[in-house]
Amino acid sequence: MISVIVPTRNRAHLLSRALQSIAAQTLAREHFEVIVVDNGSTDETARVVADHALRLSNLRSVRELRPGLHAGRHRGLREARGDLLVFVDDDIEAVPGWLAAIVEAFADPEVVMVGGNNLPRFEQTPPGWLLRLWERPVYGGQAIPWLSILRLPDGIRLIAPTYVWGCNFAIRRQTLLDAGGFHPDAMPRELIRFRGDGETHVSRQVAALGLKCLFHSGATVFHFVSAARMTFGYFRQRAFDQGISDSFADLRLGRRTAWLGLRSFALFASRWLRSSLEMNPELRELRRCMAVGYREGYDFHQRAYREDIEVRNWVMKTNFF
Repeated sequence: MISVIVPTRNRAHLLSRALQSIAAQTLAREHFEVIVVDNGSTDETARVVADHALRLSNLRSVRELRPGLHAGRHRGLREARGDLLVFVDDDIEAVPGWLAAIVEAFADPEVVMVGGNNLPRFEQTPPGWLLRLWERPVYGGQAIPWLSILRLPDGIRLIAPTYVWGCNFAIRRQTLLDAGGFHPDAMPRELIRFRGDGETHVSRQVAALGLKCLFHSGATVFHFVSAARMTFGYFRQRAFDQGISDSFADLRLGRRTAWLGLRSFALFASRWLRSSLEMNPELRELRRCMAVGYREGYDFHQRAYREDIEVRNWVMKTNFF
């Protein structure tokens, strides 16, 4: 049994397309269930789920009012009946063979995690600088991690767990439990100081233990990229959030923060400096905006940790179930 878990909040129009694509899976319905975790929506989410449940009998919905993506994911974990868990964003559309490909990948009992392509579904024609970014070779294929889009060559192969991203994240239940569950991820902006490193914490543990993770090109989804995300402002904000995530991880691992801030920033910047000679002025400006945003986010979280006991206690929690 596979449990597909879809946390959502106030994105009914996108959720509807995701559920429609899940209903069109080639895998027989008795082999999977779908759990929508409503994280406090005030829009048409309940009606959309009810409409789809008329056609998808293995679909059910639960409400989780604690804020944060990790709370929705963990509620889905508690509700799930399957030993294979597939966490997806509410703005994906899966190809018909997606779940069948995931089942095929997990046929090897040593495989604990599976990922696939996350192809872009652009809301409108992207600007030139974004297309140039997407066309750059990364990981042997194409990728823009900041938009969670990835295209790798066809086939089935071992892959580093950190290449499996939360919008299309399949894992054995026991592996996730052994990792202590997810860390905090997307939070409402007013609670952004409580953001963490999300599923990356799980991926790092799988990598550290040398467990087997597969890429399967059949496990493909399309990931919606809104017009609002095709802006320098979004990328700067995303870099700010990444700075928070890296600060969170550094503090939990007990690394020396004064030195680490510089290390993290250098690592971040190097990824973008590598191809600087090939960059046009727009990409150089993008890199500058993101570097500033990242440093601001990292410093913001370090300061919150020093000054706010609630943040210190949160960062050092044993787990976030």
